[in-house]
Amino acid sequence: MRMTGWIVGLLALGAVGGMAYIRLAPSDPARWHVDLAAGGWPSNAHVFCIKPGARYDVQEDPQALLARLDAIALATPRTERLAGSPEEGRITWVTRSALMGFPDYTTAQVMPGPGLCVAGRQRFGSEDLGVNEARIGGWMQELLGLEERPAMTGF
Repeated sequence: MRMTGWIVGLLALGAVGGMAYIRLAPSDPARWHVDLAAGGWPSNAHVFCIKPGARYDVQEDPQALLARLDAIALATPRTERLAGSPEEGRITWVTRSALMGFPDYTTAQVMPGPGLCVAGRQRFGSEDLGVNEARIGGWMQELLGLEERPAMTGF
């Protein structure tokens, strides 16, 4: 019985250590604040692009859209800017899940051609259960004044 107690204690300590790592691991801007035009996105990244004057009848300059998107993102619970600025033309935010603190990274960038592109991806695991798509869709819905969330468009 004593050995079982040690095993349970070690497993609990390992679980607490894993949870602490997920919540406290630093986010390296060099790894996450990447140029969207360079590509190399994982297959499970969620991407949405807005072309001025095209779909959704957006006439606004992509730089102005990025500034408005920054305000929307920063109003989202548990979201903070990791790197970039509207003036730079690229911003990366980190949003953490409420319970475990899993970080998800969303990068928005003004790009020639597509206008403004937004891409979201998770740090841990291979599946995000749709949270990045839902977050980006919600941000785009608010940014574009849509009645419902738009579908991801890709580059």
